Amino acid sequence: MARVQVIIPDEDRAMFVEQARAEGLTFSAWLRTAAHARLQERRGAARFQSAADAAAFFRAIDERRGGGGREPEWEEHLRTMQASRDPGVDADAV
Repeated sequence: MARVQVIIPDEDRAMFVEQARAEGLTFSAWLRTAAHARLQERRGAARFQSAADAAAFFRAIDERRGGGGREPEWEEHLRTMQASRDPGVDADAV
């Protein structure tokens, strides 16, 4: 097994160690788990091979968000985008 030296700011290290303990892992095991999760995430971002693949992808997103729902009208999108550019505007109030 290889040893790897990683430079991490002290504040980050403290947070990472705390989270590892909360998950019942050593810091090393937690880092390996996080690295594996990132690899899986990247590998899962393959191109669609068919229209059915694309439909399944969007269906999964809808399910994660709690169901279909309606797509906002274009004017609503424009208002939201404009509000995000205006300083001091609460985006939730749009």
